[in-house]
Amino acid sequence: MGIINYLSYLKKIDWLLLIPALFLSLFGLASLYTGTLSVENPDWTLFNKQLIFFVVGFIVMIVFSVIDYRSWRSYSLILYISSITLMIVVLVWGTTINGTTGWFYFLGFGLQPVELAKFILVIMLARIYTKRKGNEDRPLTIIMIAILTIIPTILAMLQPDFGSAVVLIAIGFGFFGLVSMKKKHLSFLIIGLILASIVLWNFALLDYHKDRILTFVNPMRDPLGKGYNVRQSIIAVGSGQLLGRGLGLGTQSQLQFLPETQTDFIFSTIAETLSFLGSCLIIIFFILLFLRIIFIMREARDDFSLYIVYGFGLIFFIQMVVNIGMNIGLLPVAGLSLPFVSYGGSFLIMCMAAIGVIESIRLRQK
Repeated sequence: MGIINYLSYLKKIDWLLLIPALFLSLFGLASLYTGTLSVENPDWTLFNKQLIFFVVGFIVMIVFSVIDYRSWRSYSLILYISSITLMIVVLVWGTTINGTTGWFYFLGFGLQPVELAKFILVIMLARIYTKRKGNEDRPLTIIMIAILTIIPTILAMLQPDFGSAVVLIAIGFGFFGLVSMKKKHLSFLIIGLILASIVLWNFALLDYHKDRILTFVNPMRDPLGKGYNVRQSIIAVGSGQLLGRGLGLGTQSQLQFLPETQTDFIFSTIAETLSFLGSCLIIIFFILLFLRIIFIMREARDDFSLYIVYGFGLIFFIQMVVNIGMNIGLLPVAGLSLPFVSYGGSFLIMCMAAIGVIESIRLRQK
């Protein structure tokens, strides 16, 4: 009987949504595997960890697809408070990596609370908009959404993790875009953000925080220092040309001219080794994923499911655009992972969890 139920579940699952996510994850695993092929004594630690993260993420995806997505509405406030608490605690007891205090480490595995906060913020905003249907453009709704967005954003900036802060702000603005907000409300919001930024810049941020922001805005202000990564990334993408250098043969990545090849600049690594065609294939899988997300949004039977699918798709889209943009020199380096592809357990598991929630919505649409 269990086998029959399992086969029935496989028939109901939306493979057009799942397959692009799986292939993107496999691209990331392949890149990590080939990243040390030219080394005499290769270290497979990152590959092995990411493989574990992928398996865990796949299990989480299956579990979340079975859970009724409407139950997340009841627990959204508890989840939001928990994520904020974790972001506060990590500032005190978290591990600092590359100047950012944003990780908890257990048995060699890291947990990044800000990644959890991004997805929980979507669920919380979806609940607010659903509850206040018909009053979306009222001042109270706008203030509630602004407060819920600003709290994790400030905590992310204090780490400092400006890339994640940008994503959190973009999620809030993205949800504002769902409703016809009055111009005066938008003006108040923008003015508030500007005033908050001025206060933070003059009274809260230290000198090294300001330096990170200035380099974030203009990486070429220090081309041989903090802007070095962008220059090497552009060289890596260009050196791949049409046919690529071949697996394990990229000079920029293998000789370590290009740093963070497993996270921030994994797209450049793939472009160098698998060529322009390989990088285009990644973009094609993302396009297929977004087209399916749009289709599921159009088929949504209630506002809560519509907002959740929209919010998760928004996270995927923002991080994809920023990551690829900074890899090819069109956007400043923001330290954002490429969804499903970049190394990182917290973000990969949350991405798979998001796919699971969307699968739950899709199963109940059928």
